[in-house]
Amino acid sequence: MQTIDFNILGLKDGQRTLDLGCGRGRHVHAMYYAAQCHVVGLDLGFEDVKNTRTGFEQCPDMDPETKRAFSLTVGNALELPFPDATFDKIICSEVMEHIPDYKQAIAECERILKPGGTLAISVPRFFPEWVCWKLSDDYHNEPGGHVRIFRESQLKDSVEEKGLTFFHRHWAHGLHSPYWWLKCAFGVKREDVGIVNAYKKFLEWDILEGPWLTRTLEKIAGPLMGKSVVFYFFKGTA
Repeated sequence: MQTIDFNILGLKDGQRTLDLGCGRGRHVHAMYYAAQCHVVGLDLGFEDVKNTRTGFEQCPDMDPETKRAFSLTVGNALELPFPDATFDKIICSEVMEHIPDYKQAIAECERILKPGGTLAISVPRFFPEWVCWKLSDDYHNEPGGHVRIFRESQLKDSVEEKGLTFFHRHWAHGLHSPYWWLKCAFGVKREDVGIVNAYKKFLEWDILEGPWLTRTLEKIAGPLMGKSVVFYFFKGTA
């Protein structure tokens, strides 16, 4: 499930890219196959990094002459283990809502981003997230869970304060919001609710097959109730 639009990100061959908070590797894997670049995945959890590695092993490179490369590491977003101006592109998807000192994480992103580089950040959108919090405490009251609900202006302003320039915004995963509302209403830890499981299968079908019906529905639902909001920022060369 890809949240970041690589066309807007400007992903190109020969670049060095970072997925900060890579989780199980959905964006790391997608970037690796989208361009001939060096992708780096970093996460706080060792098990997530191991799962990302497994994903590469299960889907080997289809081109033996490729110039692609990947690196994976465990690290903390508040003190990233990279020199200044290391990356052409940085993705930070569904991470900032977990970090109490998110402004320090933004400062680290700015530090390691090259002049002329692009940063893409996605977080849960305010209204769909607010509904989830109202329906269920278990949704966010977990170790390492969500610690805040961002208003769009709050995140945008925080990044611009670090000197980056905002240039695009869009919403993603409009069809996923009802799933999480149902999950929260019936209990996020329950696995035996028929309507929730049926909707999950519908989303899996959408992700795997991408039929015209769900693509059309997503275009309508995204602006109305997209689960995520995505911001893109540019770092000047001056």
